[in-house]
Amino acid sequence: MNDLFRQAKWQRERELIEPTVFELSQGRSEGYYRFSIEKEMLDAVGDVQKLIPSKLRREELNLPNLSEPEVVRHFSRLAEMNYGVDSGPYWLGSCTMKYNPKINERIAASPKVRRLHPYQPEETVQGALKIMYELGEMLGKITGLRHWTFQTSAGAHGEYLGCSIIRAYQLDRGEKQRDEMLIPLSAHGSNFASAAMAGFKVIKIPVDSRGCTDMGALRAAAGERTAGMMITNPNTLGIFEEDILEIADLVHNAGGLLYYDGANLNALLGRVLLSAMGVDVAHLNLHKTFSTPHGTGGPGAGAVLVRDGLEDFLPVPVLRERDGRYYFDYNVPKSVGRIKAFYGNFEVLVKAWAYLKALGSTGLREVSGIAVLNANYAFTKIKGIREVSVIYGEDRPRKHEFVISLKEARSKIEAPALHVAKRLLDYGLHPPTIYFPPVVEEAFMMEPTETDSKEEIDHYIEVMRKILEEELEENPKTVLEAPHNSSIDRLDEVRAAREPILSWKIYERYYKGNKT
Repeated sequence: MNDLFRQAKWQRERELIEPTVFELSQGRSEGYYRFSIEKEMLDAVGDVQKLIPSKLRREELNLPNLSEPEVVRHFSRLAEMNYGVDSGPYWLGSCTMKYNPKINERIAASPKVRRLHPYQPEETVQGALKIMYELGEMLGKITGLRHWTFQTSAGAHGEYLGCSIIRAYQLDRGEKQRDEMLIPLSAHGSNFASAAMAGFKVIKIPVDSRGCTDMGALRAAAGERTAGMMITNPNTLGIFEEDILEIADLVHNAGGLLYYDGANLNALLGRVLLSAMGVDVAHLNLHKTFSTPHGTGGPGAGAVLVRDGLEDFLPVPVLRERDGRYYFDYNVPKSVGRIKAFYGNFEVLVKAWAYLKALGSTGLREVSGIAVLNANYAFTKIKGIREVSVIYGEDRPRKHEFVISLKEARSKIEAPALHVAKRLLDYGLHPPTIYFPPVVEEAFMMEPTETDSKEEIDHYIEVMRKILEEELEENPKTVLEAPHNSSIDRLDEVRAAREPILSWKIYERYYKGNKT
């Protein structure tokens, strides 16, 4: 048991689960520190309260009355109860939770980065614009798509922009009837919603026995209403779409554009150009693939790249360079318009820039090579564990991730993927993505990434073996009621979804017996 979970177990045994800052400060009339304002200052300014309409005034701030050490200790204890990539393996398939070099965090934390303001004149931020421009050019070389924008906040936002560019392209050609977006069931999960948000009718393409796009179904679906196709390659099963060139030709011949979801680009870095696969539009997750920590909705950044001929549809402004000077160009004739305030999450862009500068082309190839090696090593070991089955392409090599099924364990417990995931927490391991992709029953979607060592992978595999072969056989109740050693008990997930605690007042009203 690692230190994180040893601490959690100790807390549980002594019933010292961390209260909130409001509970810590109950019974105190005032805090330790108060601000004093000189009387003459008040006399000079006057009663500022009268300047604020009564309906906008807060009569009571209801702030916790704690000293600085108490606040620091409270949040330090909460941090110790959390789990992240700095704690241990984080095998979230399709989300690429890999360790991120701390040097990149230090660079992004520089006051020269943090004190920039988007309203500054361009002449005063030439260094920042140069970083953004160089990053765009590097990503253009990596993908073969030479036109780019960093406005998008994250992956799904990039998908939406990509779909918007495809829609604008088709409308510009006078193809108003093209209202369908083809998406394989093995594509990244948010593609379907992003296409629908952009106004398209989603046509789902099934997966064949190999775990790839069903070509027969795709041929039948493509036609005069096809605006484009969104594809993830390697797909969410961790399998490379070997028919990608035929897919691109089929979509292009039907009059559509091919969109690439960059969620799984970690497997292809330095290996293949997206342009060589026939991709027209792509988004990359800088917060997955290029160093920024990824999780809980941010901070994220997306890069959307397009091939020649589509650059006039990019959102404004576009960053350009002329004679060593960098500037924002608002003269983009067919632009889909601005999709976010300002120009992107700059600190995230700095981390990605530093990551690529440090690795270079040789380092990028090592990243993808080790990621694929680790995934195939883990896949080979795990699929030999009793109760584990592989639904698609059992004998086919994987790329950076793989999906197994735990449906064989249903004879011992219901919903085995959920319960095994909870049990992994007791061993100090973060569970992988479960129940995705939906084409696999009781799915476990696993991605070791290039930053996990062989020892860490072996340990994860051994824990999986112990849970599935020993605990399920000898005492399935141990798995069914897990977790036992985490900082909190198993959550009531239905209630958490229907009655989320979004504020201190909600907590007081519904979770402390004060419900009215």
